[in-house]
Amino acid sequence: MVPLRLLTSLVLLVACGCAGAGAIISEQTDRLDRDFQTAVAQYNSGRFAEATVRLETLLRELPESFEVHELLGLAYSAQSQDLKATTHFQKAVKLKPDSAAARTNYAANLARRGKLDLAEKELRSAVELEPGNFDASHNLGELFIRAGKISQAEPFLRQAHQLNPSSYDNGYDLALVYVQMGKLSDAQDLIHDLLTRKNTSELHNLLGVVEEKDEKFVAAASEFETAAHLDPSESNLFDWGSELLLHRTLDPAIEVFRQAAQRYPNSPRIAIGLGVALYSRGNYDDAVKSLLRAADLNPSDPDCYRFLSRAYDSSPAQAEEVIRRFLRFAELQPKNPAALYYSAMSLWKGHRMQDAGSDLHQVESLLREAIRLDPSFADAHLQLGNLYADQKQYADAIGEYVIAAKHSPDLADAHYRLGQAYVRTGHKDRAQKEFELYQRLRAEHLAEADKQRADIRQFVYAAKDSPTAKH
Repeated sequence: MVPLRLLTSLVLLVACGCAGAGAIISEQTDRLDRDFQTAVAQYNSGRFAEATVRLETLLRELPESFEVHELLGLAYSAQSQDLKATTHFQKAVKLKPDSAAARTNYAANLARRGKLDLAEKELRSAVELEPGNFDASHNLGELFIRAGKISQAEPFLRQAHQLNPSSYDNGYDLALVYVQMGKLSDAQDLIHDLLTRKNTSELHNLLGVVEEKDEKFVAAASEFETAAHLDPSESNLFDWGSELLLHRTLDPAIEVFRQAAQRYPNSPRIAIGLGVALYSRGNYDDAVKSLLRAADLNPSDPDCYRFLSRAYDSSPAQAEEVIRRFLRFAELQPKNPAALYYSAMSLWKGHRMQDAGSDLHQVESLLREAIRLDPSFADAHLQLGNLYADQKQYADAIGEYVIAAKHSPDLADAHYRLGQAYVRTGHKDRAQKEFELYQRLRAEHLAEADKQRADIRQFVYAAKDSPTAKH
C-alpha cells in the first residue's frame, strides 16, 4: 500500500517568526530587544542550541512573554527535546488562548509524544479560532490519519486543499484518503490535477492503485510502470511486477522482477515475487533457486515457504537445500504449525526420492505436532492420512481424512483419498459417496488454481502493507 504522510511530517511554524523586534513590547529595553532578535536569527539559521541558551536567559527576565515561550518551544522541538518543548508550548497557549498558531504548534508537540487525544483537542480549537488556517486544518487531517480515522480526516484535508490547492503534501494525503474511502473518481481527478503541478513517481503509483481498484488493470500496470521508470525504487519495481503477476502477464512480470533482483539483491519480497512468477510460468528449477534466496534473506517469512513447498513439489533436484531451509524454519518457529507442516512435507518428499537420511517417524512426529498446535489444520490431517495410507494403516488414515474433510469441506483431495481408503477397507458404498463428492467439487472449481491465485494476492497485498514496504 502507498504510505501515509503522518503527523511526523508536520511543519512547526515560528509563531513569532520574522516579527523580530516587534514581538517584544516597546517597553522592554533595547538589550532585551536585541537579545530576542538574535535568538530569532539563530533559530532561523538552524543554530537551535545557541537560540535555546539565549532564550532561557531572556525568560528569567520575561517569564510571561508569549513570544519567548513560543520560540523556546520551537527551539527545543527542533532538537527533539519534546518534553521540554511541551512546557513552553503549554505556557504560550495559556498566555494567548486565542492564537491558532500557538495551539497548532502545541498540538504537533503532543502528537510527537503520542498524546493524540490532547493534540486533537488543541487542533480542533485552532480550526474553530481560524477556519481559514491551512496548517490547523491540514494537521488535524493528518492527526486523524495517524489515528486510523480516515473518514474524519477527509473533511479537514479537503478544507485545507480548498485553502491552498497548491500544497502537494496535503493534496497527496487527500487523494490517498479518497482511495481508502473508495471515492475512486474523486481520487483520480485530484491525482490528475496534482500531476499537472508536480509529476512524481508516487502520484503515478497511487494512480495505479486507483486503476487497480477500479479493475482497469492495463491502465494500472501502465501507471506502475511509469512510477518505476521515474523512480526505480524497490517499492515501485515490486508494485509494477506484482501488478503484472496478479493478472498473469507472466513473462513481463519475470523480467521486471529479474531487473529488480539485480538492483535490490537483498530484498526478500523481490526474491519471492520472482520465484512466484517463475513458478507460475512453469520454470520450477529457477523458481526454487529464487525462493531459496528469499528464505536466506528472511528465514522467518512464512510466505516464502508456502511457495517454496509448491515449487519443490515440481522440482525435486535441489532437495537437500530445500529440506535444510524448511528444518531451519521449524527450528526458528517451533510453535508455528505451518513451519512444522512444511518441514514434514519436505522430509517426506526426500524419503520418496530414496533419501536415506529421511525418517518417516520424524515426518509423522512433525505432522502430529502441527495438528496439536492447530487441530483444525486440514492439510496436516490430509497428509497424515496419506502417510498412514502409504503404510496400509487404512483405519488410521480414514480417521485423519474424515477430520480433514470436516475442517475443510471443499478440500477435494480429502474426499478422494477417503474414498480410496473406504475401497481398501471394503466400504464400497461409502467410497462411492466420497468419489461423487470429489467429482462435484472438482467440477465446481479448480481448487489448486484458485488457491494459488488467492495466495499470490495475499502475498502481494501483505507485502505492500508491511512496515518495511515504504516508498
